[in-house]
Amino acid sequence: MTSTETETVTRGRIGDSPLRPDGTLKVTGEFAYASDLWHDDMVWGVTLRSPHPHARIVSIDITEALKVPGVSAVLTADDVPGENAVGLEHHDQPALADGVVRYQGEPVALVAADHPETARRAAKRIVVTYEELPAVTDPRRALDADAPLVHAGRADAGGNLVREVRIRRGEDEPTAPVVVALDFEVGMQDQAFLGPESGLAVPGEDGGVDLYVATQWLHVDQGQVCRVLGMPEEKVRLHLAGVGGAFGGREDLSMHVHACLLALHTGKPVKMSYNREESFFGHVHRHPAWLRYEFGAEPDGTLVYATADILFDGGAYASSTGAVVGNGGTLGLGPYRIPNVRVDARGVYTHNPPCGAMRGFGCVQAAFAHEALMDSLADAVGVDRVEIRARNGMREGDVNITGQVIDSAAPVAELIRIVRDLPQPPAPGQARDLRELPGGVSNTTHGEGVVRGVGYAVTYKNVGFSEGFDDYSTARVRLQMTGGEPVATVQTAAAEVGQGLVTVEQQIVRTELGVDRVVVAPKDTTVGSGGSTSASRQTYVTGGAVKAACEAVRAAVLTRAAARLGRPDLQLDGDKVVSVGGEVLTGLADVLGDDVVEETVEWRHRPTHPIDPETGQGDAHVQYAFSAHRAVVDVDVELGLVKVVALDTAQDVGKAINPDAVLGQIQGGSAQGMGLALMEEVVVTDGMVKNPSFTDYLIPTILDMPPMKIEVLEYADPHAPYGVRGVGEPPTISSGPAVAAAIRAATGRALRRVPIRPEHIVELDSGV
Repeated sequence: MTSTETETVTRGRIGDSPLRPDGTLKVTGEFAYASDLWHDDMVWGVTLRSPHPHARIVSIDITEALKVPGVSAVLTADDVPGENAVGLEHHDQPALADGVVRYQGEPVALVAADHPETARRAAKRIVVTYEELPAVTDPRRALDADAPLVHAGRADAGGNLVREVRIRRGEDEPTAPVVVALDFEVGMQDQAFLGPESGLAVPGEDGGVDLYVATQWLHVDQGQVCRVLGMPEEKVRLHLAGVGGAFGGREDLSMHVHACLLALHTGKPVKMSYNREESFFGHVHRHPAWLRYEFGAEPDGTLVYATADILFDGGAYASSTGAVVGNGGTLGLGPYRIPNVRVDARGVYTHNPPCGAMRGFGCVQAAFAHEALMDSLADAVGVDRVEIRARNGMREGDVNITGQVIDSAAPVAELIRIVRDLPQPPAPGQARDLRELPGGVSNTTHGEGVVRGVGYAVTYKNVGFSEGFDDYSTARVRLQMTGGEPVATVQTAAAEVGQGLVTVEQQIVRTELGVDRVVVAPKDTTVGSGGSTSASRQTYVTGGAVKAACEAVRAAVLTRAAARLGRPDLQLDGDKVVSVGGEVLTGLADVLGDDVVEETVEWRHRPTHPIDPETGQGDAHVQYAFSAHRAVVDVDVELGLVKVVALDTAQDVGKAINPDAVLGQIQGGSAQGMGLALMEEVVVTDGMVKNPSFTDYLIPTILDMPPMKIEVLEYADPHAPYGVRGVGEPPTISSGPAVAAAIRAATGRALRRVPIRPEHIVELDSGV
């Protein structure tokens, strides 16, 4: 939310779909995003970035930049007062390049001026002398003995290897009568959030700084900024500004440190706001991946063994590559029962753009491979593609490839059969609007050469942080009488990035305390960490924290009422205290008076554990969420054009806290998965980004997105608050493979790379 309090009296408890408090503001254009931040005496900051993927900085001359009228500061790595190192898992990335640049777009210098164009003009006058160095840009060569080291000094620490995960289960060398194998490649996807990186840093009277920024993880950002500034946490205060989408791309720092450095140096508020091209260089992307899979099965299609080799390109800095490798390894064979397993997943450094968190986090890439191979297996044994998945799909009580028992619902067979049985769209060739055909909007076809295809995919995804990470959230809830009625205020540092968390927080408070008026306080670092808004975790973990804080407030109020009334069997019902039988005993106003009851709770889900480094065995994840998609496509096989006619899905959400929001998450996630299957790719050649704009980086529009039939199951997880499961990521994972499968069904082509482009469909010798 913005840095002002948000209040609503819109009714809505668990299971309802109340209006979002930020909804009207957003659809009317009145919501204050980070790019709207303003301060009367602020100056503007810009970043000078490297034009090379790998080079030594020989010298930096800022003389001419300082001569530009209106310039108030020009900073380089020499001006960093603390430790010049940031990063999520490893502090391996300098805030400003110090002696060497490792990817195109790496920040080298900063300029502050009284107008953004003045600052940009001054930045162009900074003279940087580079000595270009050999670059490793093919991740498949990154581990070769003669490959350049992205980080010098790592020769004895794995060289260009960020992390390797080995999963070993069952027999060492199993055999099976039916064997299928494939290679697959997944391109680099961008989060493509609508609001580019923006923020405002304001120097404080105490010598510290207040940073208003669009982010996903306030407290981790705070820790990194403190490190670079050399300041304690009480001097660096972060406030969540309006976030225009995130999808993982805001977990890492962008302009945070830069704005703070300039603000402290100039003594003035500093605003930084990237344009779209700079945004492509200013945040991490989804890891490209190269995958080699093999399945062995019985003649009826029952899986006997599976092997997988998965390689992720992590780019120049680690970011969250280690965790992505962990997910890709532990979840990389899909939601299937497989007794014998060998998986090797690796992430490597290269001189390509850094890659990190994006919706689906390691599972998206793997799903394209394991679902394509399930189709191949179905064809090899003569079993229907839906039934092959139902036959091998996980069920509650099964053990996955890390040896963890799936101890809540795992309805794989039910989900895939649900989407199979949904009504099909009209067949191609029936009288309809030409705009519904591939290329029809451009009048390229009247239906000739158009072939229909149907594809299926299922997946599962972990929820929350894994492998022993201390995953928790903090919530503060306050109850008081205001204007004669009870008002509850909830405060967390959990970022609202558009997913509807503020509404969920209100619904939980109304449910637990029975009040109607709920204020959501500003999101900032004055309350304990809420963790990252990622891993589909906030409704589970922050929702659990809010629920626990409400329970503590309720207990405190009832303890006070019990002392007043001399009886223990009490309940809270809005503005009244009642007996267990419902008899009204007193008013809440009489119990509270002018007092405030406030409780702060730090809440954790049940623990996870690191996996064994040799076998990959262990209870790595806290929860799993399952989904299935059916895609129906029309393909013009002569022009290579694809129209997704339907993208239907079924998903188990445990409990739909806000049913309308659940549908929105499933629709949005499905669009991103479809985008990767068809069009979305950051094209990188020899370390250089070729398409840093929405002109050349294509995302689905309203004309591309098909109708969706959505079936929601609610099989409660007994270990989670209200039985919830994370919702946002599974649809991104299973939608893309279903679209790719449908195109393969229509064309008969193998199509082992995404995104699938027209030339892949038309060219007979393209090799994909």
